[in-house]
Amino acid sequence: MSVQRNTLTYRDAGVDVAAGNSLVERIKPAVTSTARPGVMGGVGGFGALFDLKATGFRDPVLVAATDGVGTKLKIAIEAGDLRGIGVDLVAMCVNDLVVQGAEPLFFLDYYATAALDVDKASEVITGVAEGCRLAGAALVGGETAEMPGLYRPGDFDLAGFAVGAVERDGLLPRGDIAVGDVVLGLASDGLHSNGFSLVRRVVEMQGLQLSGDAPFEPSASLGDVLLRPTRIYVRASLEAIRASGAVKALAHITGGGLRENIPRVLPETVAAEIDLAAIDLPPVFKWLAEPVAEAEMLCTFNCGIGMVVIAAPEAVSGVQAALTSQGETVVELGTIVPRRGDAVAFTGRLEV
Repeated sequence: MSVQRNTLTYRDAGVDVAAGNSLVERIKPAVTSTARPGVMGGVGGFGALFDLKATGFRDPVLVAATDGVGTKLKIAIEAGDLRGIGVDLVAMCVNDLVVQGAEPLFFLDYYATAALDVDKASEVITGVAEGCRLAGAALVGGETAEMPGLYRPGDFDLAGFAVGAVERDGLLPRGDIAVGDVVLGLASDGLHSNGFSLVRRVVEMQGLQLSGDAPFEPSASLGDVLLRPTRIYVRASLEAIRASGAVKALAHITGGGLRENIPRVLPETVAAEIDLAAIDLPPVFKWLAEPVAEAEMLCTFNCGIGMVVIAAPEAVSGVQAALTSQGETVVELGTIVPRRGDAVAFTGRLEV
């Protein structure tokens, strides 16, 4: 194929710079709505500026996290419902920050696709801004990349990057986790953003349609239930930390479930003994538990618990009060015991 001299453009190669500029203008109001103390400048610079001194920290330690939403994106794309996926992206990052005791300060996103659809991208980033507002973080920038040939038409990928700060003497987990401490669980809003390759396999095996009724919740479509956004635990967790002064550790229950995430905050001398019967298993997990073994459920899904909190027994009522005041549903899951084997020991069974 011959090309006339000096006529080829970037758009001919599949990249539309004008669409990218249009997206920036479209999302400016949503981005501006996330402003918080410390933000310097607007959107569109080579880098984002943030004044840490303006946040009031005395002796801050910065905490950073990055994550994505995995193959939940496939379900969002197939269902044509991108409303909550941006919230998911923020949640997966900021929930990882707060378990260090950190307050999220700012967030950046990365959106990559074959050819930029401004409407779809705007819907996603509007969701990112909503997640940032829920977390108290500023959306200070990001990157939109068109990469024809790398992604199939209609597909896109997301990544998020969050930075927070915590006073040096407030870092979690604390070093005084001890036998007898109480393990609390905060209810999840469903699947959140983990295990979706297995979920998609179950949907395929059962011949279900995302637009059809959920077999376990007929009042909603299957797509709507699967796409419920990840719960953001930041405000409630920070309230419990600050109001009670008694939170010893937090664990975000993501990929790996209770079995793999709780040990990340425990000293090697103790274990968490969890009573599975204490968990009010949401219907979506009861549905998944039919073809999936309990052991696999516990190391793949959150099983209804999105965040774990560890506190001394005498402080539990104050911690619970702070959490419930922020709208969280709290359940007592178990206790900290001497470690004699695995870092998490389960008693009882998930009630399916």
